[in-house]
Amino acid sequence: MSAGFGRIGLGSFVAKGEEPSRSDPASSVWAKRGVLSLLAGIVIGGAAWLLMPPSEGNVAQTEPVKLALASVDPAPPMIASDTSAAEVAGLDRMKISSQTWRRGGLGSKALVTFTVRNDNDYAVKDVEIVCTFTRRDGGHLTDRSRVLADTVGMKSRKTFARVPVGFVNVNADQAKCSLVTARRV
Repeated sequence: MSAGFGRIGLGSFVAKGEEPSRSDPASSVWAKRGVLSLLAGIVIGGAAWLLMPPSEGNVAQTEPVKLALASVDPAPPMIASDTSAAEVAGLDRMKISSQTWRRGGLGSKALVTFTVRNDNDYAVKDVEIVCTFTRRDGGHLTDRSRVLADTVGMKSRKTFARVPVGFVNVNADQAKCSLVTARRV
């Protein structure tokens, strides 16, 4: 009993119960050519579609991006009515005395360990740091900032261990953290 399939699996061109005729090789040649030409048409049509430019209706209109260097503006002078109970602390007597960093979170997050030294006559809280990440050759990659809600006592130092500062580029090799602001307690 024959399933009715030809040599290349063109059994659907043969009616049920009918044997493919071995005497008419032209019909199988035409069937092969038809299938091959159909495949070639699909491939050529797909390639032409991929190479066509997008139409105006499907393209998002964007303005050119203007890049600017970041600059720090000097703080405006404080007016007596603007001062609150927690005023900004002077950073001239505060510094980061030691720092290291490592990767965490499957290598995508930066974990920074550093020690803040406070030589002021008052305690500070809400210390904000900014960490700059660079490549091995010194090229700038990214900046990440973090506000630490802990208090650093007067004339003391406090170590913050493995503080997550955010996602970093995979090419980041070096980190340099610095103090930005702190509030007086």
